[in-house]
Amino acid sequence: MPLHAQTLGQALGENLNLHTSLCRREAVQFQKAVKTGDTVVVACTQEKRLFTELAEQTEGAVSPLRFVNIRETGGWGKEAEHAMPKMAALLAAARLPEPEPVPTVTYKTTGRVLIMGPLDAAERAAGFLSDAMHITLWAENAGTSGGLQERRFPVVAGRLQSLKGWLGAFEVSWQANNPIDLDLCTRCNACVAACPEQAIGLDYQVDLSLCTAHRDCVKVCEAAGAIDFTREARLQSDRFDVVLDLRTDHSEPTFKQHALPQGYFRWNGQDLQTLLKVRELVGEFEKPRFFAYKQKLCAHSRNEKVGCQACVDICSAEAISSDKSRQQIVVNPHLCVGCGACTTACPTGALTYAYPRPAEQGAKIRALLTAYQAAGGRDAALLLHSQEKGQKLIDELGRGAQLKVMQGVPARVIPMALWHTASVGLELWLSAVAYGARQVMVLLTDEEAPQYRAALMEQMAVAQSLLNGLGYGGVHFQLIEAKNPTALDADLQRLASRSLKAALMPEGPAQAARHAVQAEKRSNLELVLDHLMTQSPVMRQDEASRPQAIDLPVAGSPWGTIVVDGDKCTLCMSCVGACPSSALQDNPLQPEIRLIEKNCVQCGLCAKTCPEDAIVLKPRLSLLSSRQQPRVLHGSPPYACIRCSKPFGTLKGIEAMLGRLAGHSMFQGAALERLKMCGDCRVVDMFTDENQVRVPGAPKPSQPQ
Repeated sequence: MPLHAQTLGQALGENLNLHTSLCRREAVQFQKAVKTGDTVVVACTQEKRLFTELAEQTEGAVSPLRFVNIRETGGWGKEAEHAMPKMAALLAAARLPEPEPVPTVTYKTTGRVLIMGPLDAAERAAGFLSDAMHITLWAENAGTSGGLQERRFPVVAGRLQSLKGWLGAFEVSWQANNPIDLDLCTRCNACVAACPEQAIGLDYQVDLSLCTAHRDCVKVCEAAGAIDFTREARLQSDRFDVVLDLRTDHSEPTFKQHALPQGYFRWNGQDLQTLLKVRELVGEFEKPRFFAYKQKLCAHSRNEKVGCQACVDICSAEAISSDKSRQQIVVNPHLCVGCGACTTACPTGALTYAYPRPAEQGAKIRALLTAYQAAGGRDAALLLHSQEKGQKLIDELGRGAQLKVMQGVPARVIPMALWHTASVGLELWLSAVAYGARQVMVLLTDEEAPQYRAALMEQMAVAQSLLNGLGYGGVHFQLIEAKNPTALDADLQRLASRSLKAALMPEGPAQAARHAVQAEKRSNLELVLDHLMTQSPVMRQDEASRPQAIDLPVAGSPWGTIVVDGDKCTLCMSCVGACPSSALQDNPLQPEIRLIEKNCVQCGLCAKTCPEDAIVLKPRLSLLSSRQQPRVLHGSPPYACIRCSKPFGTLKGIEAMLGRLAGHSMFQGAALERLKMCGDCRVVDMFTDENQVRVPGAPKPSQPQ
């Protein structure tokens, strides 16, 4: 692995010294560095524990520590000699400060555990946990050997009605519908021996499909009184902190979502790591509140109509629900696992990823690409991966490259770890391209929910259509699906190796963007678009020959226009009232529907609200400067009162009303003509009409003066 301290130092703006055994005989140099107060970046994750302990033992050590892996990601592999710019990029990103603290979500547990499954397996699992937890068993069946003779733990059984909640707050309800009361049962086995049909198992429950009502079991249990066939089924419930589920059949009410609630574990009876995790769940725990929600930006619901529900559909933890009464979505922070898919799918920025924030992620991307270019790197490819399974795959790939059995991470591929690969989407991918990346690749392992792949593909299709429409050739966005390092190696060599033909290299802006990523999603998209359009080959064409808009895929597009059918539209303005982004506006001076196209998020609320079905969505990106200005979609002259000439409606609206009511028996003659009057004149006409039907004895109206 070639390391040139001077080259790296120039790219990073520092004077660097090269160490070969910093964790051994040169450790004193590390101790001197941690006393300076400046951030110390150690380019070795293998000895992270050693360096951390050494810093703690060093008197006067005040420097923050950062660790970065430049060995598996660049130092080992077929293209290691070209990896210096990537190493500079990784070191630059490692110097960045930690994400700012965010509000936290708290879980409190006292160690009450419900173990569900066959009684014999549940009791074995309880034996590993009983010294640290308070155990209750749910007997699904007897299993292969049945329950122990000694009853060590409380046991419940019955028909499961519901199981919901999260760590520290699980609620379980069931119907106790068996003749044997497990609280009274002493496990003497007399009933098991006495039953002629062998309908009673060693889970001490009666199989009613086998029982023929001999009632021999009742007789032998007379002393304990645990068996009563006349007992009515009763609904019971309890609360638990943790649920350990050993059942193989989850057809009964249980958690079926991809991301299970924290505190709920499925155990195959072999993985001891699961039991160790359960043992640790006593006390108080915190996690970041991963999202921020701004209801005023949300395009979910208006006027009891549901528009955008991208976040509800994509959430793999079922943590997001629709609250139609409040016309908004509700996110349960205890169920949220922090994948960030909802923030990626949200077109308005109402849901924002909070830890780390978009601006912090953008700063990291910018630092990576700026340092890479400063060190002489070209055609950077950003590889976004999860910090757990994705990072593990990359480490294994680097080790395979060192052993000469794999080719390793290509020199121009810069890995960037994320909490979850679904937490970064369109706006940051395009920002990376604006900052100088030629490709953005997202690595999926087997940990992502199926709907995440579909959503990422939709966003990539939109981003790719946009770049190609602006004249940037090539394929800039790739989804890599790999479950092992061999598959990852093959995909990376195919997509990003330096041997890739120059003709296939994606094109990007000639100059890198200099703006910072914004906190607001739409604001950030506008800044990125401004830069990409300024550098675009298409926008350099004369105005007459270049296209006016770029058509975008229907699914996932955050931009577009709407088309209003003038023959149907009555200008009732219900669409204007429903628009959550102020894209649709009226004109206070005359009946008009106007659109500010850059504000349209394609939520569909206008189309669903329109009583005339006169609105159709059209995903696209306008290339005209007028996209930021109100544009008239439809207008109609005002309708003037036939009595006083005051305008009181639209010509289209009044004509539609007259057409629909003309055949009604209540609207004939003068009554139909009265519909052509304003509200004031209508009242006057009713009281001055000699032919108007009145209540007997009522005074006649005075004659008009």
